[in-house]
Amino acid sequence: MGAGHSHGSTHAEDHRRKLAIAFAITASIVIAQAVGSWITGSLALLTDTAHAFTDAAGLAVALIAGTLVLRPSSPKHTWGYRRLEVIAALGQATLLLIVGAYAAVEGVGRLFEPPTMPAGELLIFGVIGLVANLIAIGILASNRAANFNMRAAFLEVLNDALGSIGVIVAAITIATTGFQQADAIAGLFIAALIVPRAVKLIRETLHVLMEFTPRELDLAAVRAHILENQHVQDVHDLHASTVATGLPVLTAHVVVADECFTDGRAATLLDEIKQCVAEHFSISIHHTTIQIENETTRLHESDIGSTH
Repeated sequence: MGAGHSHGSTHAEDHRRKLAIAFAITASIVIAQAVGSWITGSLALLTDTAHAFTDAAGLAVALIAGTLVLRPSSPKHTWGYRRLEVIAALGQATLLLIVGAYAAVEGVGRLFEPPTMPAGELLIFGVIGLVANLIAIGILASNRAANFNMRAAFLEVLNDALGSIGVIVAAITIATTGFQQADAIAGLFIAALIVPRAVKLIRETLHVLMEFTPRELDLAAVRAHILENQHVQDVHDLHASTVATGLPVLTAHVVVADECFTDGRAATLLDEIKQCVAEHFSISIHHTTIQIENETTRLHESDIGSTH
């Protein structure tokens, strides 16, 4: 016995317009900063350009994923394409980690052999990047917590804006003090911004893809709460995972007394358990599959399991 739900994309929000605008802005930043890094030879600007390119690629992926998650479910795709937003976020985070590692390695090398930087040009391109990123941040900010996909996109433009600030600071430092290592330090600063956030997002998306229990849910507490019902004798095969942002699911086998199947209590018990799971805990789980069974059924399941 289980819950009858539509597992499609009815709860998936359409963020494509904002993602498209942010992508156009970020792609413009890539072109401008690529020209600037070629003219100046700046590591900070080159790293920020690579970061912006990663952002643009990530936003393009986010835009594609944002389109696919809106497709309805089907017999072959029972959850639709909701999980694509998690996969897209993982890909973006991985790219960010690669860029951050490159910046760290190259930055350390340039601390000892710093090239001469044209501070004026460096400042101009840093300001261009900052202004464009601030516009993109303003566009994405209101929906940054909507799902993994939007969160990754927002973090990318935010980190890129901070990277542009690093470029500006490096340019001002070089212009006023002649300290050429400021460019390498700015590159390392950008790497320090990128890596921790990328690692955190990778961990969170892998947590979903590995179908681990949602962090907000204590399965032991769920089992104990279901067992508080006087007609419930046992709970086994209890599993919980997350399909996509805002879509946790739970399955369980609940053993009840034999008389529940003769007095009509089994159906009422199913409704009570589903309501309990949906309302009692810190996250609401409306997609539940609960199998109500008696002790004989459970023993039969155990016998089948022991043959494999």
